[in-house]
Amino acid sequence: MDRRIVQLYDAYTHGGISRRDFLDRLAGLAGSAMAAQAILPVLQNDYTADPRVAESDPRLAAGTVAVPGVEKLQGYLVRPAKGKSWPGVLVVHENRGLNPHIKDITRRLALEGFLALGLDYLSPLGGTPADEDAGRRLMAQVTPEAALACGRAALAFLRGHAEGSGRA
Repeated sequence: MDRRIVQLYDAYTHGGISRRDFLDRLAGLAGSAMAAQAILPVLQNDYTADPRVAESDPRLAAGTVAVPGVEKLQGYLVRPAKGKSWPGVLVVHENRGLNPHIKDITRRLALEGFLALGLDYLSPLGGTPADEDAGRRLMAQVTPEAALACGRAALAFLRGHAEGSGRA
């Protein structure tokens, strides 16, 4: 694929241009609006694709948890199903929120022997929406100070968790 198309999509996904501008420029690079529509599914994430680690994997215990310290802060906590104590790891999502891909990464880390927390930095704003464009717009409302407070609260949660080793 033409690297200019990939760079254009990257600019769009990281908030550099609007969807309308992205589609207009993509049509120009592809030769037509119809060609741009054919290229679009190749560029976009497919969250329906099979994850590497299934949500129902019996080697894991997983669920949504409230994280104290920031109002309405939540995360996806995953740990190995067997054992007593694991070091914590905080999984930080990209600008689309705590989507299925980030949850899969969180499960993969738990399989490696961690108490893994995929933090939803958008949960204080209502949570990660299913639509990734809406997620990007919502993420733009998260201030650096709010993100730092969420991260600190999550690390404190992991360090103090009864099933954690105290290290995060």
